[in-house]
Amino acid sequence: MEIAILGGTGDVGEGLALRFAADTSHEVLIGSRDAEKAETAAGAYTAELDDRGLDGEVAGLENAAAAERADVVVLAVPPYHVGDTVEAVAESLDRGDILVSPATGMKRDEDGFHYHRPGAGSVTRIAAGAAPEAVAVVGAFHNLAAGRLSDLDVDLGIDTLVIGDDEDAKATVAGLAEEIEGLRALDAGGLANAAEIEALTPLLINVGSNNDGLGDLGVRFR
Repeated sequence: MEIAILGGTGDVGEGLALRFAADTSHEVLIGSRDAEKAETAAGAYTAELDDRGLDGEVAGLENAAAAERADVVVLAVPPYHVGDTVEAVAESLDRGDILVSPATGMKRDEDGFHYHRPGAGSVTRIAAGAAPEAVAVVGAFHNLAAGRLSDLDVDLGIDTLVIGDDEDAKATVAGLAEEIEGLRALDAGGLANAAEIEALTPLLINVGSNNDGLGDLGVRFR
């Protein structure tokens, strides 16, 4: 399977790319609006894997080209770019492809980070609203700390909540998530539950910011 990570030059994109390349046999494609930037990032990720004696390889492409080659497309872009990014690559998506949205809207003030719920109800809903009809949208990877994810020396030992209205697509994404060592996928229902999951991210950031040694914390449900 080919996995495209649009916005793969950012912190979360880097972490997902490294983990998928290190722990799975799937082809990983980095997407960016700037093909040269994607190629540079992909080269850096591949070099890190090589330094660790890992066989994974990452390729870099412009967003639409990455989406065209992929079966699963992860929207690792800021929340305010999600809708525009989906629209920009829509013609590159085929029936049966899966879009994955990990973004969450946040705002910050002197008290910390707070969930910024968009008018659509959630960022995942924005992705679903922009997606072609034949392309399923699944929410996943919302609450993963970028630093923890991109540090391959760290055992993740955390959960990701997976939501979607297409059960087959949701199962596919959950299966991919669990191929990442130390990551457990839990079914959190349909897209209507996206806001509750997205709102966990600012909570985790606030807890990490106010407690020493918890800067890259995650959640584990027991």
